[in-house]
Amino acid sequence: DDTTLAHIIRLVGEARSRRSPSEQWVDRFARWYTPSVMILALLVFVVPPLLLTQAWTVWLYRALVLLVIACPCALVISTPVSIVAALAAAARNGVLVKGGAFLEMPARLKVIAIDKTGTLTRGRPVVQKIVPLSGHDQRELLRLAVALEVHSNHPIARAILESASQCGVPITPADNFQVLQGRGATGQIDGREFWLGSHRLLEERKMDTPQVHQRLAAMSDAGHSVVIVGNDTHVCGLIAVTDAVRPGAAEVIADLRRLGIQRIIMVTGDNNSTAIDIASSLRLNEVRAELLPQDKVEAVEELVRLHGAVAMIGDGVNDAPALARADLGIAMGAAGSDAAIEAADIALMSDDLAKLPWLIRHSRRTLSVIRQNIALALAVKGAVAALTVFGFASLWAAIAADVGASLLVVGNGLRLLRAH
Repeated sequence: DDTTLAHIIRLVGEARSRRSPSEQWVDRFARWYTPSVMILALLVFVVPPLLLTQAWTVWLYRALVLLVIACPCALVISTPVSIVAALAAAARNGVLVKGGAFLEMPARLKVIAIDKTGTLTRGRPVVQKIVPLSGHDQRELLRLAVALEVHSNHPIARAILESASQCGVPITPADNFQVLQGRGATGQIDGREFWLGSHRLLEERKMDTPQVHQRLAAMSDAGHSVVIVGNDTHVCGLIAVTDAVRPGAAEVIADLRRLGIQRIIMVTGDNNSTAIDIASSLRLNEVRAELLPQDKVEAVEELVRLHGAVAMIGDGVNDAPALARADLGIAMGAAGSDAAIEAADIALMSDDLAKLPWLIRHSRRTLSVIRQNIALALAVKGAVAALTVFGFASLWAAIAADVGASLLVVGNGLRLLRAH
């Protein structure tokens, strides 16, 4: 019951209950449409015989024909069958959409905020450089770092653990471990407190000496993400980590622009130099770096306020609050944390960014099919209803038109299953 597959099955089952705006509109329309048609049929039955002395049997027959053709079956079924087919097609293509309510939103997106590590980048960084300071050596620095990072599933933590394993450094978890959300972590190693984190944490502890700052700036300018290790008296050293941009990320960004996305903004907790370097290579509109989880939420809120229809794409625990705040949260499902997937409305289960433009096209195609179905159902019913009033439609013709319209909208909706 706790496997990822079981969780996906539950989400797919729950997805159908989250009704899309189109479904809600059709339901509201049907609530007024059905009683209106019954009143109209009653008027068709009684008005001509009473006011025009027409034959009661003729107008009773026409009223019955009108009731049959006006039956809202085709109209009401037109949207759900399209939504279910579109959800199934998305799942087949590795895109888990948590309901029709979120299937239509990608078609309306104007702005996308996107995390860096694990989203625009591979999420598999490697340690490039280890700089021990204050009398420590590389092996000791790695030992201190892995003692704190062994508790984390962040990509940078995994890179440090892999480097330590390759160097044969023993992994002994720190005691009294505590996460400093968005900044790093602290813990006791050999009975002494150590900390590990970003430049922000270094500044908070007032240990940003000229020597450390110079080395940190040089690493950041080279495009590295820098992890700092220290204790209560000095900085023990710096670990430079590099994460390559995902293959095809630039093409995906270009494709999103062709689809009409007006602004694509990077929001990341990484240092400013690294973020600007990657954003420049991908030609993003804006960079907001060195953000805490709350800062990401505020950034998304500002974008929603200014632009509306904003999507947030991320993969980590730190992204979960922003994913929940955005109009549409999209998580990288394979590499993403449980918290991010739970908070998101859509999960890209294959971690393929190319699914993002596909999702927008699929959403627009779904909306187009829904509109076609509604228009088709109303057009068929309107035409036969008009013929009925003037005596040109029979009961059999009305039955055939009603059933035929239902079959047409079902068939048209099922075309979405072929989306690849």
